[in-house]
Amino acid sequence: MSDDNGQDTAAVADDDWGSAMAEQALASVPKPSPVAAPPNVSKAAGQRVFQPLPGGASMDIGPGDIDRVLDVPVQLTAELGRTRITIKSLLQLSQGSIVELDGLAGEPMDVLINGFLIAQGEVVVVNDKFGIRLTDIVTPPERMQKLNR
Repeated sequence: MSDDNGQDTAAVADDDWGSAMAEQALASVPKPSPVAAPPNVSKAAGQRVFQPLPGGASMDIGPGDIDRVLDVPVQLTAELGRTRITIKSLLQLSQGSIVELDGLAGEPMDVLINGFLIAQGEVVVVNDKFGIRLTDIVTPPERMQKLNR
C-alpha cells in the first residue's frame, strides 16, 4: 500500500516505530548524577520526584505543535435544557410522553466539549438535518475562570 507521494505506508510506519523505540531505549539509560545529596539532607517529595522542565518557565507553542492534537477526538454535546425527575416519573415515560425542560423556547442552547461550556447557539435545519448556529463563544479567560471554581 502506498500514500499519495508514492511512499510505502508500511515502511513509513516501521520507520516511525523504529525511531520511537530507539528514542525510548536512549531515554531509559540512566544518566550519572554529577552531585549526590548527602544522606542526612532530606528533600521535599516534589523535588525528589519531579524534575524541572527544560527551557525555563516559558512554554512557547510553535505552529507545528498544534498539529499533534488536531486528530484527538472530543465529545460535543448540544444541550437544549435539563430537568430533574423522580424514578417513579421516569418509569412512567412512554412513547409520546413530554418531558418539561428548564430551558425556554427560543433560548440559546449550550454547546459543551467534554462537559465544559464553550459556546451557545440556536437550532437550525438544513436539508432536513438539524444543526447549531453558534451565536456566542466563551472566551478562553472565561473558561479558565470556570475551571478554577
